[in-house]
Amino acid sequence: MKIVVLDGFTLNPGDLSWKELTNIAPTTIYDKTEDVDIVSRIGDADIVFTNKTPITKETIEKTNIKWIGVLATGYNVVDIDAASEIPVCNVPTYGNDAVGQFAIALLLELCHHIGHHNYRVRHENAWQKCGNFCFWDYPLIELAGKTIGIIGLGRNGQVTAKVAKALGMNVIAYDKFVNMELEKEGYKYVSEDELFKQADVISLHCPLFPENTGIICKENIAKMKDGVMIINTARGGLVNEQDLAEALNNGKVAGAGLDVVSTEPIADDNPLLTAQNCILTPHIAWAPKESRGRLLDIAVNNLKEFLKGNIINRVN
Repeated sequence: MKIVVLDGFTLNPGDLSWKELTNIAPTTIYDKTEDVDIVSRIGDADIVFTNKTPITKETIEKTNIKWIGVLATGYNVVDIDAASEIPVCNVPTYGNDAVGQFAIALLLELCHHIGHHNYRVRHENAWQKCGNFCFWDYPLIELAGKTIGIIGLGRNGQVTAKVAKALGMNVIAYDKFVNMELEKEGYKYVSEDELFKQADVISLHCPLFPENTGIICKENIAKMKDGVMIINTARGGLVNEQDLAEALNNGKVAGAGLDVVSTEPIADDNPLLTAQNCILTPHIAWAPKESRGRLLDIAVNNLKEFLKGNIINRVN
């Protein structure tokens, strides 16, 4: 048996160990694989791990893959229909705390502009020059008493909701699946339109499907409160970026914190790059060492179980 990891660098840039994987069978680990090299690098390998390198129908037909491990939760990089006879296993839960923490970090930065004020003090002497005991040049926002609307109250959304509640916020949520236990804990489910109408902050934590692509769009932004803030640590395709940029620039949306965009790495002409009051981070909510370590452990365990005859975390 041979194992190939097509793009290991994102998960493990060198601070984790591949030992648990390499102990299983001869393993070749590539930092990154270009599309033209996918088939040749897989070669006669039985086991293939991928993060964002696509496994297409053509690749499946030209190789003898017996099992595909996705080093992520999202598995749209694999042609699931073409892999109907090959188990495709993902890692569904590993970074919920990290992603929830990051969503709140984006929100707090929008409220306090800590990075901006740090820069003004350290590099522009703004505090020193102002002559006052205090200095700020952005409105500062207190979250207690405000309402956060969570779109997608799954594991990531629940962490965000829990922290928001600890900050004194009211939590409402829109999700296709209502969790009665969460309702008992004080999380109120509402319709999508009600969430847009009531929320001071909207945080996205749902998977991307055709029916919710561009859910943050001109039509829905018009339903929102003036001065709403929008957080996205889920998928870039949930946002119509031109519509959001326009809403930021005209003040309808007071601020946005986005860890994901429609094309990654971000395109030079993305309108959010020049939008007002917009924080953009490079898809790192999931990436603390602790959560990446869990991801690797679970991915390797998926393979170990497959070799025992048990298929876990299969997505097809």
